[in-house]
Amino acid sequence: MFNRVNMRVKICGITQTEQAIAIARHGATHLGFICVPQSPRYLTPAALAEITEALDAAGVVTKTVGVFADASLAEMVAIVRRANLSHIQLHGQETPEHCQQLLAELPGIFLIKAIRVRTAADLLRAETYAPYVDALLLDAYHPQQLGGTGLTLDWDALVSFKPACPWMLAGGLTPENIPTALATLNPDGIDLSSGVEQHPGVKDLALVQHLFEQLQPWLPISAEV
Repeated sequence: MFNRVNMRVKICGITQTEQAIAIARHGATHLGFICVPQSPRYLTPAALAEITEALDAAGVVTKTVGVFADASLAEMVAIVRRANLSHIQLHGQETPEHCQQLLAELPGIFLIKAIRVRTAADLLRAETYAPYVDALLLDAYHPQQLGGTGLTLDWDALVSFKPACPWMLAGGLTPENIPTALATLNPDGIDLSSGVEQHPGVKDLALVQHLFEQLQPWLPISAEV
């Protein structure tokens, strides 16, 4: 079961200011924003900065995660600084060396490396990143899409996955299957996108509320839904 104090609940692919504020107030500890132009959930740097500024103005306390895939170091640094992001998630083919360069350029940033899992070899590869990142994220593999696919992982194959850093479970999670996932695995956090959407980039706040109702056994005692 989750550590009730340090549990992470990330809702990713947010594109609307009002939804960002509402989702954070429901209890999301992390809000994810897609910085990959090919994605249907893409946000321009200006739009992303508007949302993070609005979160700050509303007094919302949450972590803000920019999701990149094979972006240049200069591009990531510029967007992080413009939008005052607290976290970066790398969802491409970035190497451990790229991770080291990013951390050197942005000291204090929290770095998540996403790995799309297709075989046991991908789990072994994920563990090689542990010394260079703050957390890992396991997502389902899709040949064309980097994330938000709705595909689930083989949870039974992940039971023995215990890297040397925190890790988050993604890949086709929904309010309905979250209890089974968390009864099977012991991640340090979860990441949902399509599982709480009306369509790409537009979240369904009723599903978000249902998610946090389902998460009650795993939430910190003091959390409010």
